[in-house]
Amino acid sequence: SDEIVFEMADLIISKLPEKLDIDNALPEMFEPDEKGRINSLSTVLSQEIVRVNKLLSAILSSLINIKKAIKGLAVMSDQLEAIFNCMVLNIVPETWADAAYPSLKPLGSWVKDLELRLQFISRWMDYGQPKSYWLSGFFFPQGF
Repeated sequence: SDEIVFEMADLIISKLPEKLDIDNALPEMFEPDEKGRINSLSTVLSQEIVRVNKLLSAILSSLINIKKAIKGLAVMSDQLEAIFNCMVLNIVPETWADAAYPSLKPLGSWVKDLELRLQFISRWMDYGQPKSYWLSGFFFPQGF
């Protein structure tokens, strides 16, 4: 199971960006209007980016540490062992779920769903406000 988890960790790492950089978003989305107000949807976007980056950091750091532990370069802590066991059982690790949006999906589907959420936010950053919004794709849809 060490090899399987190592390969899973590599695969997940390869699919996820290190972080989403709000500085790469279209500048006009954050320009104030004539009254000095920034569009409220831009505020929603910036809040989502903060939440996504927190989740990406939790996922990537734990996967890097799991790979080190499997290679014998780091100690397999209780937290890393719990993540390892969740990956073997195709369950979203609790530390990731705590930093994430509510979901009951198994790990494989959850990672695919995360990729789609990242695509949605990235397109919003790159091309401006979408014509329609994926409400369930938000961490905090009430903020919308």
